[in-house]
Amino acid sequence: MDFDVILPGTNRIPGAHGWAHALDADGFRRILAVVDRLGYRSVSVSEHLAMPHAEVPRLGPYWQDALTVMAFAAAATRRVRIDAAVLVLPYHHPLRLAKQLATIDVLSGGRLNISVGVGHAVAEFEALGVPFARRGAIADEILDALRALWGQERPRHRGERFAISGLAVEPTPLQRPRPPIFVGGNSKPALRRAARHDGWQPNPVRFTVGEIPPLLDYLRSQPEFEGKAATFDLNWLKSPTGARLPGGFAGAGPAVLAEHRDRLVEAYRGEYRSIGITRTVVEPPRSLASEGEYLDYLAWFTEEVVPAVPTGRPPSW
Repeated sequence: MDFDVILPGTNRIPGAHGWAHALDADGFRRILAVVDRLGYRSVSVSEHLAMPHAEVPRLGPYWQDALTVMAFAAAATRRVRIDAAVLVLPYHHPLRLAKQLATIDVLSGGRLNISVGVGHAVAEFEALGVPFARRGAIADEILDALRALWGQERPRHRGERFAISGLAVEPTPLQRPRPPIFVGGNSKPALRRAARHDGWQPNPVRFTVGEIPPLLDYLRSQPEFEGKAATFDLNWLKSPTGARLPGGFAGAGPAVLAEHRDRLVEAYRGEYRSIGITRTVVEPPRSLASEGEYLDYLAWFTEEVVPAVPTGRPPSW
């Protein structure tokens, strides 16, 4: 199993890592340097272009631009992969998106993941002039266009919304034939879309890990999934239930930390692995009070938890 980190401070969701709201560029560089050094698989950022007023109490108005953060993270690291949770495809024109993603992949030395979704905030679609009801079809068309722009010597795409031809488009991604594409979402169309690509990221995670199996069974039943069992990625963006440090990390004694470690390892080795989860997020407790405590937790996790968790494909694959 691989472990990822969601970069704190790029949004300011109420109640989540308040200390990170004050991070400046040097603070982000410090966190990225530690994540890189500790050997985490990827670092990711979420995307909203603006926040509907009705959602501000829950999600806050502050969201940095995801692609800009990904480029910043690529420049500040050397090993960790650069990811998103998720890029909302219908917000983007495929020609510009192809250029942005290819550039990040080239400048990162081939460390880009592309995790995508179709979005949910109607007001954002309205502001962009994108039909919300067609967001799934638009996302599929953008994915088709990316394949053409990166895979054809003289790329040509003509679909319902976009027409691209007569253009030379370089650079193309360093990773060949393209960076891996992971699809977020929990609906049947999202699961069918994921089966056509390289992995699935349940998103949003408003359900328990125990509810994954029937969704995964449906995904695996798709003809496009055939032959992917050895490489398909299932990325769960949630810590195990009950793995909490309500009193924080800095003041936790050995017994409390041992219990916390054992709960994490039990879930990763047992439930997560048996279901087929190949990658999950390290979710430091929200009770952490400072950047230093956050980084100490990440270091503790790599020392105490990661060595006890099997690597390789889960047996259910």
